[in-house]
Amino acid sequence: MSGVHVGGRRTVLEAVRSGRAREVLISSASRRTPGMHDLLEACARAGLEPNTIPARELDALVADHRGVVARIEIPGPVGERELSAWPFGEDDLVVVLDGVEDPQNLGAVARSAEAAGAAMLVTRTRRAADVTPAAIRASAGALLHLPHARVANLPRALERLQGAGFTVVGLDERAERTVFEEVAPEGRLAIVVGAEGRGMARLTREACDLLLALPMRGRVGSLNASAALAAVLYAYVLPSRRDVRRRLGGPPA
Repeated sequence: MSGVHVGGRRTVLEAVRSGRAREVLISSASRRTPGMHDLLEACARAGLEPNTIPARELDALVADHRGVVARIEIPGPVGERELSAWPFGEDDLVVVLDGVEDPQNLGAVARSAEAAGAAMLVTRTRRAADVTPAAIRASAGALLHLPHARVANLPRALERLQGAGFTVVGLDERAERTVFEEVAPEGRLAIVVGAEGRGMARLTREACDLLLALPMRGRVGSLNASAALAAVLYAYVLPSRRDVRRRLGGPPA
């Protein structure tokens, strides 16, 4: 019985859809809601037969399971050297995190990145959150769909992405121009987000092709990584992405 357990109907549903679920356990007291119906349909399509067990047995596996638990296989990370040869598409988006240590924040970032169509998430191996059940739950299962590269040297990884045709844009509150004053570059694009407060490390900042700020017009001084990323993806990146225009029915860029 290898793997880890995650709970919650949305997370378990995405675990099944991603092909990472090895077993699905349902509380005998669970109600057959529309969400449960969707989960059972996904299990049927995946060839998984859920097992019904007492809720107290689920409690021993996951603290907050909402009546559903899955035993999953966490995908292994992509290595730094693989970045150079990864089969990226011509307009792919990669999200890079520099020093985000909170699993909840990692999960929230992954959820925004995956929702915006990112092809990969890149994080550091040291002083950075890893993919854990808590992070997977916070991502609503998005971390099970999104390839995740963990690298020891982030500036060198950015150089590999640049060598693969990516333009690297870093979010820096000290940048002279904002995301409202620039159009997102065409082609492959990597967005780098640092930790709240510290921001990006100096060498990471220097490795970027372009630095942009997210305007802050209220009284708070900053946003956390997940909120800042979501704002930038939907206000700066997606409006200029050709594939988004196609999906929305408009003319390609």
